[in-house]
Amino acid sequence: QVQLVESGGGLVQPGGSLRLSCVASVAITTINSLAWYRQAPGKERELVATITSGSTTNYADSVKGRFTISGDNAKNTVYLQMNSLKPEDTAVYYCNSHLISRWGRPYDYWGQGTQVTVSS
Repeated sequence: QVQLVESGGGLVQPGGSLRLSCVASVAITTINSLAWYRQAPGKERELVATITSGSTTNYADSVKGRFTISGDNAKNTVYLQMNSLKPEDTAVYYCNSHLISRWGRPYDYWGQGTQVTVSS
């Protein structure tokens, strides 16, 4: 039902910045919540940040004060602005959408991921 396409990853030096984008195939106002996850090699996928359709945001402790999640309803896009990047931020970043139908059934959709590498 929902397709998500991430972009904006790349190679950056420590202390640098990147902005990731996730374009949804439906209006993001119809999605209960959107999130960014990341997965480093050999590690479990972890939740980085979430935003609800009401613009309530939450962040992992490791990125608070450095990352900002936001949405642009007109463009069906959610962003992750990443500042003061550290080598430990290196991972594949995934966009996730969580929807609940009017019948109360949950649905989850994932993007293909975009690589972020922080290295000097």
